[in-house]
Amino acid sequence: MKTNASWGGRFSEGPKEAVAAYTESESYDRALAFQDIRASKAHARMLARQGVLSSADADELVRGLDLVAKEIAEGTFVWKRELEDVHMNIEARLTELVGDVGKRLHTGRSRNDQVGLTYRLFVSDALAEWQRLLLKLCERFVDRASEHADHILPGCTHLQPAQPVSLAHHLLAYAFMFRRDYQRIADTLKRVRISPLGAAALAGTTYPLDPESVAREVGFADIYRNSMDAVSDRDFVLEALFDGSVIMTHLSRFCEEIILWANPNFGFVKLSDGYSTGSSIMPQKKNPDVAELMRGKTGRVDGALMGLLTVVKGLPLAYNRDLQEDKEGFMDASHTVMTSLSVMEGMLSELGFNTKRMEEACSRGFLNATEMADYLVGKGVPFREAHHITGHAVALAEQRGTGLEELSLEDFRSLDARIDEGIYPVLDCHAAVRRRETPGGTGPKSVQAQIALLRSWMREQA
Repeated sequence: MKTNASWGGRFSEGPKEAVAAYTESESYDRALAFQDIRASKAHARMLARQGVLSSADADELVRGLDLVAKEIAEGTFVWKRELEDVHMNIEARLTELVGDVGKRLHTGRSRNDQVGLTYRLFVSDALAEWQRLLLKLCERFVDRASEHADHILPGCTHLQPAQPVSLAHHLLAYAFMFRRDYQRIADTLKRVRISPLGAAALAGTTYPLDPESVAREVGFADIYRNSMDAVSDRDFVLEALFDGSVIMTHLSRFCEEIILWANPNFGFVKLSDGYSTGSSIMPQKKNPDVAELMRGKTGRVDGALMGLLTVVKGLPLAYNRDLQEDKEGFMDASHTVMTSLSVMEGMLSELGFNTKRMEEACSRGFLNATEMADYLVGKGVPFREAHHITGHAVALAEQRGTGLEELSLEDFRSLDARIDEGIYPVLDCHAAVRRRETPGGTGPKSVQAQIALLRSWMREQA
């Protein structure tokens, strides 16, 4: 194989065919093409401002890069594996289009800092899209919550009936999760949007560059303050993958609830035909396959995070070729996050809630037991004693196969003489929900305040 034009001067022959196939990245890093062109145009303009190149040369480079971008967009660009990666493919084609001036583009930079800036732009663009999809999903959760402020269902701990809550409150919990995901990405972007250009291979460069102006032109806020750190840092990818893992974890938690709730033994939700599948042998089946698959895809994103952590953990300074392995995992994870957010937004919009079945379930499992204990506290009974008395009441109701609210006043008074007929309104599950108006609680006013807070926040992001 011929030697590579970008570095082959030292070599009498090129790499073996198997090695070339093993080490190339063009087959996947071509996805970074537009970010690479964007960064290269900024670099060319900066070289002219600094007097390293003439303005005419810089203008010709920018014109040529625009032509390359047009070919890529139209699908006429010819990718060549022997050029190894997206960067050398673009530079080679640029030189074909504009002549020897194309060879001046790489002045003052190395592929190490070039890759760093290009990839940061790619990750930044991906995270911005994650945020857009998260905002849409938050809006969908808030909209669905607004439809169900008056409907109740069992709130659980340990997956056991605990206390009644409003369906709106339950759905809003997920809206707040995805709001945190959006905010977490915003914080991550502060560290993604730092330009390494000017670090060159690892030690900086002798050319009088202005890295800050390149950073500003591509929309970044700062530059690296240590050139060795600049070319070897992949924290920004790790943070992005962690953000993706948390997003998928939140999606997976809701998928788990959809799967449980769709089971007829719960019967809380009905999946639309468009977001479920059937069985090849059992005609009655309506399977929550979309939710199951999304739950499973969480492992792909977690795996990408663990994979890159493993790559980076033993690397000495500065750049090492191992870092080529930072892209495919993120690309797969980003695709998984984006498609999952989009599919969940659609699935939630068509999800049918069986609110009658949810309310009926509140009559099972003694969800009003805490209300009785609080009622006794209001009568002056110390809470621990009230808890003990209520436990006896639950045991009695369980023996009789009834709910607490079905015990007679005599039954209650046999447990504690301070109980009167006022116990019965307290045991109503709707009343239990209405009483919980502490900030963040499930009461109607609290739920409306949560909806207002989320809507206000969403307007600020628009």
